[in-house]
Amino acid sequence: MPRDMIATGSDACTTFETERLLLRPRTLADTNDCLLMDREPEVTRYVSGPWSDASAHREFIENRTSSPWLPGMGYWTIMLRQEPAVFVGWVLLIPVDAVGPEIEIGWRLRQRFWGQGLATEAARPVLTHAFDVLKLPEVIAEIDPDNLGSLRVAEKIGLKQRGAVRHSGKLAMRYSLMISEAATALGLSSA
Repeated sequence: MPRDMIATGSDACTTFETERLLLRPRTLADTNDCLLMDREPEVTRYVSGPWSDASAHREFIENRTSSPWLPGMGYWTIMLRQEPAVFVGWVLLIPVDAVGPEIEIGWRLRQRFWGQGLATEAARPVLTHAFDVLKLPEVIAEIDPDNLGSLRVAEKIGLKQRGAVRHSGKLAMRYSLMISEAATALGLSSA
């Protein structure tokens, strides 16, 4: 793992530190922060979900947080290193739409943290972990073509655009990275 990304803990509860961020496994204590973030209209603009139904929204977040993901996978809460009580957002590495079989990476940040490179900084160690530790054959991201910020993050972390697909009944751009491409794309000694 590159020197600027430190991982600690077992595969099931890995935490990451980057220059500006701390990433720790998401817990139910993060639910209210997730709910507040998702209520920012621009944050969920391109993502389908139960955002307008308060009880379904809470249930969705709690189910995703407490699901029994495979070891080394799940959701990580992103916090500022200098202010660890500040909730920035989350990054995930889970089966696509929580069912798979493919594994996806995704991220969501509070709008006030956009445009600072924080999504890229948070997603990179999780993607590195996917190949360097978990040895996944491929990681994907399917992103609304109008979500320019997330498209840029996918490219900055080394994912390759593979074309348009249908995701949840909508057009999405498919990005992926194969383990055979990971060493070059992520600067790993070997993947």
